[in-house]
Amino acid sequence: RQFYLRLAQRIMHLFSTRTSSGILYEVDARLRPSGAAGMLVTSADAFADYQQHEAWTWEHQALVRARVVYGDPQLTSQFDAVRRTIMTTARDGKTLQTEVREMREKMRAHLGNKHRDRFDIKADEGGITDIEFIAQYLVLRYAHEKPKLTRWSDNVRILELLAQNGIMDEHEAQALTVAYTTLRDELHHLALQELPGHVAQTCFSKERALVQQRARAGAGKLAEVAGSRLNYAIIARKF
Repeated sequence: RQFYLRLAQRIMHLFSTRTSSGILYEVDARLRPSGAAGMLVTSADAFADYQQHEAWTWEHQALVRARVVYGDPQLTSQFDAVRRTIMTTARDGKTLQTEVREMREKMRAHLGNKHRDRFDIKADEGGITDIEFIAQYLVLRYAHEKPKLTRWSDNVRILELLAQNGIMDEHEAQALTVAYTTLRDELHHLALQELPGHVAQTCFSKERALVQQRARAGAGKLAEVAGSRLNYAIIARKF
């Protein structure tokens, strides 16, 4: 274990190297099991046990976006199996909705822009995180009925999957995708210039209004519509 611990530390150091064009990659190891108090490396079995018995809902949300970048094929298969098992676990919709909403409120209070004349593209209301939370909630809510929802980890294809599987209206998914890519492109543009990820409050008003409308409608409303579509699909198949 000590060997892999040192290896992980070395890789993180290399990834965070500052070049003439800026930092290569931002690596945040705080999202590992048990957070800052947990080991930097763990076994596949220990990871699976943690996800099944100790992980919080927000950690399962993180699994929706998780993927192996590079590594041993066997270990990759083990990770993918754990991810699929956790994501396809049946959940109580109201409990899940409450936990996702509470985590979003905590994040907004902690990470949201403190300057009222600026809009934090990622963390503020109507930003990227709101879109991600809508997608993550619906995947965790319906993946046990639609396992195909676990196929991708990027937001654009997740929204496509939600539309293809009848969880989200196609036009709504497309609108959220356009809003997401527009905000993401601007965030990347600012990052390449090593500028903060916030802009004037007047920027992206159309995209923000759309995202706020969807978020305020509530994941519960989306789930209600999705449930109706799924029930209709089941009845249609029977007849």
